[in-house]
Amino acid sequence: MSALFNPIKLRGLTLNNRIVVSPMCQYSAEDGVATDWHFTHINNLSLSGAAMFCIEATHVEAIGRITAGCLGLYSDACEAALRPILNSVRRYSSAAIGMQLAHAGRKASSARPWEGGQLIPVEHGGWQTVAPSAVPHKEGEAAPLALDAAGLKRIREAFVDCTKRAARLGIDAIEVHGAHGYLLHQFLSPISNKRTDEYGGSLANRMRFPLEVFDAVRAAFPADKPVGMRVSSTDWVEGGWDLAQTIEFARALKARGVDWIDASSGGVSPLQKIPLGPGYQVQFADSIKRETGLPTIAVGLISDAKHAEEIVASGKADMVALARGMLYDPRWGWHAAAELGGVVEVPPQYWRSQPQAQKALFGKTTFGAR
Repeated sequence: MSALFNPIKLRGLTLNNRIVVSPMCQYSAEDGVATDWHFTHINNLSLSGAAMFCIEATHVEAIGRITAGCLGLYSDACEAALRPILNSVRRYSSAAIGMQLAHAGRKASSARPWEGGQLIPVEHGGWQTVAPSAVPHKEGEAAPLALDAAGLKRIREAFVDCTKRAARLGIDAIEVHGAHGYLLHQFLSPISNKRTDEYGGSLANRMRFPLEVFDAVRAAFPADKPVGMRVSSTDWVEGGWDLAQTIEFARALKARGVDWIDASSGGVSPLQKIPLGPGYQVQFADSIKRETGLPTIAVGLISDAKHAEEIVASGKADMVALARGMLYDPRWGWHAAAELGGVVEVPPQYWRSQPQAQKALFGKTTFGAR
């Protein structure tokens, strides 16, 4: 049997294959509230054949949003808007639904990517951002406000509040966003963290706040449901966060019961130099898995089914997560199963779509109609 289509168990959650739809920002919310676009997007990709769909970076407070169009879960309105979407998914899809909880820190108050993606100053309709230190993301931008003890407490509590809302919504798994230059990554990286208190300086100090947030989320989510962490395995900048530090961070997370590490990279500095190519980040998932024994998710320009199969079959990662590949081919999981000899679960309305050459693709035979 295809390794990609073998089940995997994460606490009380069993996934029937190793394919994940990666969390992808849609920049289409209104004051953090999901819209009809989210209904269409989430329902569509929940039928991709992936065992788990992860809802995009869902922000824990309004000033933590990357853009004014980013999704949140910081109000009753945010929670209420997601409920009918999730009810629809549950009615027609067997995919597990995860959610990535996030705070953008100094990379908040930005324009949508198709509007330039740059920081919007307060005087032009943006908002004051916060970060570990008053260091702007890039030269010429307004500095963020360095978080004090009250600010750190507020954000920890915001993660807890959103976790409880996610649990009420019936979310199956949570991924804490500690990557891509957003707030928790900003604490980890010496490029963005210049603090001189217990949250800065040494590796143990820089890890402290992200670990506090993880602990708070883990304690607030049902014990039988998994919680993972997305990390940037390297900043791709000399003197920044790197793989060796990531492995130490992963070991600390393992001691706290993390269920997977989603191994991405970059995002904390515009000086990064990333050698892009298919599977360019798989090496990080492989190293973290070998050094810690933790389940890992490989990400980064994975679009070919045989490539995904090789990653899992060789033990480089336990799962693969696709983003752009899923947007381009929303039935990627079906096509991968057809190519690799796997089986995917599909609503009966679509059973007749399987090609004659793959009659067992859905685990069902075609049927007729009067």
